[in-house]
Amino acid sequence: MIEVERLNGTLYWINPHQIEIIECNPDVTLCMLSGKKFVVKNSPEDIIKKIIDYRKKIGAFKNEL
Repeated sequence: MIEVERLNGTLYWINPHQIEIIECNPDVTLCMLSGKKFVVKNSPEDIIKKIIDYRKKIGAFKNEL
């Protein structure tokens, strides 16, 4: 799970494997596979870094080489 911050400052932990699209319109919106959308304060670059770090932590990259 990765930590994201909603616009009101509330912290959430999201399964990064369920993120389908990251939109910037102008707020950053995470569109999930379930159809739910979360507007967050995090930048797209921050979210991508967190996803990469998470996947390294669980060893997902070993299967992708």
